[in-house]
Amino acid sequence: MSVTEMFGYIQGFLDADQETREDIRKVVQILEQTAREILTVLQSVHQPSGFKEIPNKCAKARELFCTVRTHIADLKTKFPMEQYYRFHEHWRFVLQRSVFLAAFVVYLESEALVTREEVAKILGIEVVRERGFHLDVEDYLAGVLIMASELSRLAVNSVTAGDYNRPLRISNFINELDSGFRLLNLKNDPLRKRYDGLKYDVKKIEEVVYDLSIRGLAKESESGGGK
Repeated sequence: MSVTEMFGYIQGFLDADQETREDIRKVVQILEQTAREILTVLQSVHQPSGFKEIPNKCAKARELFCTVRTHIADLKTKFPMEQYYRFHEHWRFVLQRSVFLAAFVVYLESEALVTREEVAKILGIEVVRERGFHLDVEDYLAGVLIMASELSRLAVNSVTAGDYNRPLRISNFINELDSGFRLLNLKNDPLRKRYDGLKYDVKKIEEVVYDLSIRGLAKESESGGGK
């Protein structure tokens, strides 16, 4: 093979790679739009009247996750599955956002931490790498950490809405989450930096709880049995 032929072959490879990436980007853009729609639905829970609408908002979000599963199914057809990590950077951000949204929905419904398996089911993807398009552990953890920031905001807005018991439950949940992350030896730099943000979330929620305590509102809420 001559030098010209060799570089012609390389150019063909580069063109095919670029075409694949462009196909992936188009689907990812649609996924990002759906994720924004889900976030818009869930953001209303931060409003004073939003807590009463949590069941309806979660149901609406779950309906939109059906659209997410459809788009991910389309994404799976755009590249050879064995090359998942070669193109991973294209959908990493939207996948982490989707994990956050799924985790937030599950928390609002049950005040429990969603498992990696549950998120994978909601998104219509695999957990085991060998089975194809899957939820990487680090993407799952990143999404959970984004949720923690959202819960710190929810704790503050709960007080504004007159729900003084919710910040206590959020505080307990976040402290357990922090304890869990402390068990991990995080070597991924972006993930470790995001975990550093959890420390601020813990502090922010502790300040909310402390303020409720010194004002006697936490005890008042507990004695009244209100949520």
